[in-house]
Amino acid sequence: MKNNIALIGFMGTGKTAVGSLLAEKLGKQFIELDELIEKKAGKTIPGIFEQDGETIFRELEIEATRDAAEKENTVIACGGGVVLNQINIDRLGRNSVIVYLTASPEAILERTSSDEDERPLLVAEDKASKVVKLLKFRQPFYERAADITVDTSGLDVAEVAGQIIKKLSGHESNH
Repeated sequence: MKNNIALIGFMGTGKTAVGSLLAEKLGKQFIELDELIEKKAGKTIPGIFEQDGETIFRELEIEATRDAAEKENTVIACGGGVVLNQINIDRLGRNSVIVYLTASPEAILERTSSDEDERPLLVAEDKASKVVKLLKFRQPFYERAADITVDTSGLDVAEVAGQIIKKLSGHESNH
């Protein structure tokens, strides 16, 4: 029986906020993968991208995912690109129900507009086309990895958590 929940999805879909509330509601531990990576690296994610590059970041992400996936009774908020390495999905899938949070490009842009410095992949002149391009590339990875999908567009954090809980009970009765 899988007792972890791994939240995947693009930046700005609510993985951290929803994950934190979900863990609280379900009495589970909460882990934010990006925080784990920052601890391991001793620097911020923008710092890792700037000083070491995306490849080093992805290697740290694989390590952090392995550590998080081995835990029990945990909600894991994954970084947006965690699905780019199949090893991450394989590890998460062993003990986690993988929940894919989606949102429209408009919702993502609105939610990420205030924190441009913290999102290295969104440093671009035309953020809208960058979001659409990244989403289009990553969508098949998210869809392939997901056990459950929830569209967060127009929903608040509590509504999303509620939908996940409802879908989880339906998912568990199917196994």
